Formats: sequence, C-alpha cells, structure tokens
Amino acid sequence: MSTFEQVIKNRFNRRTLLGQAAKAIPVASFAAAMRSTAAETDVAGTASASVRDAGSDPRLSFTAIPAASRDGFTVATGYRSDVILRWGDPLFNDSPQFDPATMTAAAQAKQFGYNCDWMDFFPLPGHDVANPRHGLLVVNHEYTNPELMFKNYGGFNNQTREQTDIELMAHGLSVVELMRDSSGRWRYVQGSQYNRRITMRTMFEITGPAAGSPWLRTTTDAEGKLVEGTLNNCAGGISPWGTALSGEENFHQYFSNASALPDGPLKTLHARYGLPNGNGEYPWSRHYSRFDVGKEPNEPNRFGWIVEFDPYDPASRPKKRTALGRIRHEGATIEVARNGRIVAYMGDDERFQHVYKYVSKGTFNAFNRAANSSLLDEGTLYTAKFNDDGSGQWLPLVYGQGPLTTANGFTSQADVLINTRTAARLLGATQMDRPEDIDTNPVNGKVYIALTNNTNRTDRQVDKANPRASNRYGHIIELTEDGGDHTALQFRWEIFLLCGDGKTASHGAFFAGFDPAQVSAIANPDNLAFDNKGNLWISTDGQPGTLRINDGIYAVPTEGPERGFVRQLCSVAIGAEAASLVMNTDDTALFVAVQHPGEGGKWTDTASDSISSFPDGKQPVRPSVVVVSKASGSPVIGS
Repeated sequence: MSTFEQVIKNRFNRRTLLGQAAKAIPVASFAAAMRSTAAETDVAGTASASVRDAGSDPRLSFTAIPAASRDGFTVATGYRSDVILRWGDPLFNDSPQFDPATMTAAAQAKQFGYNCDWMDFFPLPGHDVANPRHGLLVVNHEYTNPELMFKNYGGFNNQTREQTDIELMAHGLSVVELMRDSSGRWRYVQGSQYNRRITMRTMFEITGPAAGSPWLRTTTDAEGKLVEGTLNNCAGGISPWGTALSGEENFHQYFSNASALPDGPLKTLHARYGLPNGNGEYPWSRHYSRFDVGKEPNEPNRFGWIVEFDPYDPASRPKKRTALGRIRHEGATIEVARNGRIVAYMGDDERFQHVYKYVSKGTFNAFNRAANSSLLDEGTLYTAKFNDDGSGQWLPLVYGQGPLTTANGFTSQADVLINTRTAARLLGATQMDRPEDIDTNPVNGKVYIALTNNTNRTDRQVDKANPRASNRYGHIIELTEDGGDHTALQFRWEIFLLCGDGKTASHGAFFAGFDPAQVSAIANPDNLAFDNKGNLWISTDGQPGTLRINDGIYAVPTEGPERGFVRQLCSVAIGAEAASLVMNTDDTALFVAVQHPGEGGKWTDTASDSISSFPDGKQPVRPSVVVVSKASGSPVIGS
C-alpha cells in the first residue's frame, strides 16, 4: 500500500470514531474530509474542533473594509497580506530567474504561469494527515495579456512566434509546494519534488464516452484519444481521492477562421460554442495551424472539458474526462453522496447557459485510491431546470432519451457530450445568468451557485431564478437537494443574494433577508469557497465596471442570526480580478489569486500607459497569489 493510500485509510478510520457528532456534517469532498480532521485529537479522543464548530455560532468577527479603488492589496484591520507567488517565479532548481527583458518559452515552462485563477490546497501526507502548515497549491493559469507581458507589444498582427510560444507555456497549471515557517510566514519551495508545470505542450489522454469519437480526430491524432495542452483553465475542484480537477472555459477565443468550413453539423457546433468566423482573440493561428479551424476543423472539440491529474505525482499523465460534458467549464465541485457515488456540480460560464451535475455509476473507495480512477468516466450527466415555484429537476443528458436522438443530430452518447449545450437546450434546462463557480456547504450540505451577470436578459426573459432584466450585479442561488441526497433528481431552490449596493434602492439588492443597509456593496460573484463553520466566501470579477470599486473577497454567514450579512475582507489591485480563493485546512490562511492586475493599461516606455504597478511597484505587473492571515495566527474567519 502506498503512503498516500495509508493516509486516506487512516483518515477515514478516524472519522468513524467521531460518532453521532460527525453525522451532523455531510461527508463532502477530500478537502472537506481533510478539514474535518484538521484539529482532531488522537484516535481515542473526542470529536474534531471543526465538528464542534459546525454547531457553534458562525458569525464573523472582522470589521469590513470600505470599498477601495486605489492600487495595491488592502486587508481588514488585524490582518496581513503577503505575496507568495508571482508570474515568472522560478519553480525548479534549473529555472532561470524572471527577467522580463529576456523572456523565452523555455524559461516560462519552468516558471510560475500567468493569470492565476482557481487554486486548491493539497496537504502533504505525513504524520499529521491534515497538516495546515505544509502542502501543495494547485493553480490554474487562465489566459494571457500580451499587452502587459511584453513591453511595447506590437499588437495582434505583429505578434512574433516567440511571443506566441511564451503564451503557450504561460497557460495551463502550476503545482507548487508551500510551507509556513515558525514566524507564521508562508513561502514556496523552489526545486520541490512535487513542483510541476502543465502547459500547452503537455500531453493529455482523452477518456470516457467521447474518447475516439470522429469529432475528436485530427491530423496529429487519428484515434482521437490524445491532445496536446489545456486552455483557459478557470475554476476547478478536488476529488475525494486527492486529484485536482480543472475546467477548460473560454477555449473558443484561441481559434480563428471558422467561416472556412462548409455549412453543416460541424460548423453549427462551432457556432454553438462561439468560435469566431474571422480572427480570434489570439493570433496563434498565424504560427500554428492547429488553431486555424479551416485547417484543423476538429481541434476545438478537444477543449472545453474537465481535466483531472494527480498533483502528488509530477510524472502522471493528465486526463480529459469527457463524461462530464463539454461546456465553458467553470469548475467541478465534488461530493460523495450517501450511497457512495461521486457527484460533480458544474456551471457553463456564458449568458443564458446552464447548470449541470454528474453522478458516477460506481462508488468511492476510501481505502484503495486506484479503484477510483474511472469514476469520472462512467456515469450520468444532468442539467438543471429551475421552476418558478422554487422546485427543480435534474434532467438526464442520455443518448436515445427524450429529444436526444438521431432526429436531432445525435448518433451516440459521445455526440451528446461533445454538443452538451444543444442537448441541454433541447431538454428544456433553465437559461441562467452566467453560471460560474458552484460550491457545497460542508455544514448544511446545500449547494451555492454564483451567477455573475447577464446584461443581455430582457424583461420578457426574466424568470424567478433569474429575476432581474439587464442583470449587471449578479446573484447567488441556494439549492437544497431532495432529502439532502446529492444524487436526487428533485431539488428546492431560493435566491440567497441579489448583489448590488444595498444603500442604493435602484439596485434591488437582497441579502437573504439581512438589512441591506448594513452589508458591503458587492457585485459579480465569481468563485466560491467555504470555511469550516459553513460561512460562504466570495471572490468577485467585474466590480470596476458595475460598482466603480476594485474587486475583492467577501464573506457571509449562511446560517444563524447573521445569515446574509456580507462584509468585505480585502480588495485587490486596479484592473485586477479577485479570481479565486481557498483556505488551508485549519482556516488560518486564505490564498487569493490576483489575476490580470493593470488590465486596461499596457506596458510601454510611457509610464502613463500603465494603470497598476502591482505587486512590486514597477513594470511589468505580475499576476500573483497573495496569502491573507491574522497577525495572531488565529483563523481568518475570526474568533
């Protein structure tokens, strides 16, 4: 038995000793299970601190910061912030130091990538199963800003092949070992045996029902089972067996020339996913034919999947799990249902797209890690219909059932999964206001859905689940599965937050019934996370354009007397998005992804062209991971 398998076995053995107290908390993901053991006594002791916390007062103790619009990273009184990872930081012993004047693709392949987004904390196995001081941080690198990366950037038509290659290597993911020293400061470990870069040059295996489909075959992969790279990795998740899940989101923008295809099913499919008829957002097709749809018509179909890989094994091959559908994936939050099946909640991040969940055919084995390797390859994908009376149904996307037949262009389950959007629309799934991250509460077991905005919704398109026309500010839905069973096909739902400024009546803000005049103004919820007490933490994306304030991190109780009391803990730099957040296992560290600082400006010889100098007070700006902690070393959520 491997060391990791022994850790999992030991952890679950200890959980069985928690008795009836532990049964009050749903056994959710690997991360939640780790957290539930973070403060355990020995196996003969009492229930863990987090079990006790679940029944205690969930109110937060920090004082909200005022909304900010200045450059830099601002935190609430009593907290400190430290930048621990920057774009270009060397990860390996042979990595060159970051030098923006002499960047190369080979150097970037050994350095921390660009535009950090979703992160998760993977405790390193050892004598303390849920060690909160030592672990791996897995980080998505969603996209690149060439105008901020390259000084005096020449623009789309003048981008060099070397600049394109640097961008290819700056995408993907990083795995980085982190440690907290005796002073409470965090640092990353250069040269760690675990450190890894996954880039657009990394080879992925395609698995599940769509593997080998004719829609996935290209001139370089006649079998449709291997693909080079991963694109636009946005949110993600962590599996109960300790693997990382990453969602490929806006993959369409890297491709060009869809108009070159003849009219037919493939051209219609590409249009459904927004592939451009002319130039895409990136000029990569000028250097690589795989990004020219006219030359490689199936290449876009190889993106838009959930990626799974083992962060503990840098030599392992990542996989694209097609059973979870092809959409603009925001992430995959995993639960272990009561019957042992794996459930993954996912959003399709575009206006009028849908909410999904996947239920595995097999069951989770807590004592044999390898036995879980195919759980994300065999199962049923569902999409959500939200009824105006507060009820809802999960509709199965299964070939041959309902409208998913040859008459509507589907000849196999592979077709359904490759064209998930059309399948969901035919089933009558509710069209939502940009469903982004979806997360589950480790205390009350409910599901929370971030809906970022939809300014295209008209008065005639309003429904109870998307109640505002021209929804600039976004909202969050709280979903309760029937009987608390994550495999249930029925659910109830309610609006938890209608975002905006509660002091401005025209915003129509609602905060779970809490006095809107007392809460922090918030808009455009993006990524979600929970602490051990069940408080919801929210990162935002878009507030400079809606509330005229910087994006930031917010917390809100989901239960108790302060349910709905939103308050802001920190604010990020000008032009930046607070792209993601995650806590370590004992909530004493909050990691925040500061993505695209300075976006809206550019790096030139003229200082006035830049709008931010984060994080080092100079150019170029560098997307970074910041850790927030309390000077006392106590949990970030407060006493």
